[in-house]
Amino acid sequence: MTQKKKPEIKVEITQEIIEDYTSKIRQAREKLGLTHEDLAKKINEKTSVIGKLETGKIQPSNILATKLEHALKIKLLTPVTEEKAATLSPRTANREVTLGDLIQLNNKTAEEQTERKPS
Repeated sequence: MTQKKKPEIKVEITQEIIEDYTSKIRQAREKLGLTHEDLAKKINEKTSVIGKLETGKIQPSNILATKLEHALKIKLLTPVTEEKAATLSPRTANREVTLGDLIQLNNKTAEEQTERKPS
């Protein structure tokens, strides 16, 4: 009996969400005169999702960010900076980056930003 090799899923992150996405979404929605409900219907999402995005409780996925970009005519996704790509640990240099590597990098970046904020 031969085992089928599972297909490798390669995830290449080329875009990331801008830092001030919360205010950008809210301002664009208000400028267009849309309520949370109106925007939710326009992009086929729940109203609560819009509220959570604007308060920063959740971060939009790239798919959701793209929907918001089209509906609100704003830019939420930017190319990943070379600096962040270079900060991956040396052990990842000779292999594909895993989702776990990306989560660790994201956690590390969040910790660094917390440390930099003046109290």
